[in-house]
Amino acid sequence: MRVGIAHHLGWAVAVTAGDDHRVVDRRRIELIGPGVPVAPVEHDVQPLDDPLAAELVARVRASAARATEAALDELAAAVGGPIVSMSLRAWSLDFPDDIATQRRAPHSARADSVMYRRVLDDAARARGWRVHLYAADVERRAVGVLGARADEILHGPRAVLGPPWTKDHRMALSATVLAGVSA
Repeated sequence: MRVGIAHHLGWAVAVTAGDDHRVVDRRRIELIGPGVPVAPVEHDVQPLDDPLAAELVARVRASAARATEAALDELAAAVGGPIVSMSLRAWSLDFPDDIATQRRAPHSARADSVMYRRVLDDAARARGWRVHLYAADVERRAVGVLGARADEILHGPRAVLGPPWTKDHRMALSATVLAGVSA
């Protein structure tokens, strides 16, 4: 099975599908613990000096790692079979790590999002799952792979599973389709 993730700040939509692209599980997962800022670089570090800002971001990242690991453990236990990959929205792999750079534009607007994707990436690799990165056009590319079955595969789950079945769900499912092709 393959998991596709459409992440947001502090949470994500996770869609798990089999080799036949049938949705096995879809859920919202929490990516951070309670009481922790969800966007520390964009909203919380500006008045702090670099060492204090780095300490805050490290605390948030640790909370995100714990919450993400717990969410993925629950997901893996629920799907009833081995997960081979996780798909995440791509980010610049040379995105800066140091807080002094992250807190400046244009990085400050993306630093928190990149943190969540890196945490998800680390958690997936720790479980032995391959990580597949996808671009914004993931649904269009999946339609190209699926051909005549695209509407049934990408929009059909709403009729079978009921709402919610949103663009996030379609993107996550599309990512699993592309991960299957690249495998």
